[in-house]
Amino acid sequence: MGAQLLGAHMPTSGGLGKAVRNSKEIGCAAVQVFTSSPQQWKAKVVTDEMVADLTKAREETGIDCLISHDSYLIHVSAVDDEHRAKSIAGLQGEIERCHRYGIPFVVSHMGGYKDQTVEEGLNRMVESTKHILAQMPPDVTLCMETTAGQGTALNSKFEELAFVLNACGNHPQLAVCLDTCHIFVAGYDIRTEETYTHTFSEFDRIIGIDKLKVIHCNDSKKGLGSKVDRHEHIGEGMIGPKAFELLVNDPRFERVPIILETPEAPEGHARNLAKLKSLIA
Repeated sequence: MGAQLLGAHMPTSGGLGKAVRNSKEIGCAAVQVFTSSPQQWKAKVVTDEMVADLTKAREETGIDCLISHDSYLIHVSAVDDEHRAKSIAGLQGEIERCHRYGIPFVVSHMGGYKDQTVEEGLNRMVESTKHILAQMPPDVTLCMETTAGQGTALNSKFEELAFVLNACGNHPQLAVCLDTCHIFVAGYDIRTEETYTHTFSEFDRIIGIDKLKVIHCNDSKKGLGSKVDRHEHIGEGMIGPKAFELLVNDPRFERVPIILETPEAPEGHARNLAKLKSLIA
């Protein structure tokens, strides 16, 4: 059958309802959005009218698979207590907005280990995540995103994600978002059938494939293990088309949202979406 929930991260100028309607026009079956500016702590209050417009857009388009990406400012493993507290509150605010909108998944980069060891950073992340999970509404799942490993970013290694998951008691509302560009530049090869199979077998062994709830689908401008996060159009980067052919035909991911974050949105998304669909057997 192939991937059923192909989509893209859509601009939200004009509201979330408009983003969903625009996504339908380019052929999406799933949509990722920012519910507030990713570069600011302050967020707009979600009104009844905003919720109603999104609900109407979902009904009009038939698109009911929505994902939110949280602010780039979030750093729940920060050494600085004030920054960490602000990050926890910011992520909690994002989760509450998603609860209000009826968006089931929040994707987060979570944080890094600046001015501390990796172990200390992971322990702070666990402490913060436990606090967040204890107060989460039951209809939202927090998805920790795999990172490129740039600088002091955590969660570029499957073992780090597994550590947080296990330390949080494998909470049912804590999961993973895998980014194809990020794992590739972090050192996980997916370019051939052999390397793709090995990488996802390792993911399943270390984390568990059932914990993979969202996939970010991006080619890479930079090479394997470079730790440089630069997205490229599908099949036109250092990963190449074979990995994406394997991905969209992988029966394990038929009902997992596969979201484009490729350049030149939304026009580029239409082209990349058509490319992904053409790869489905």
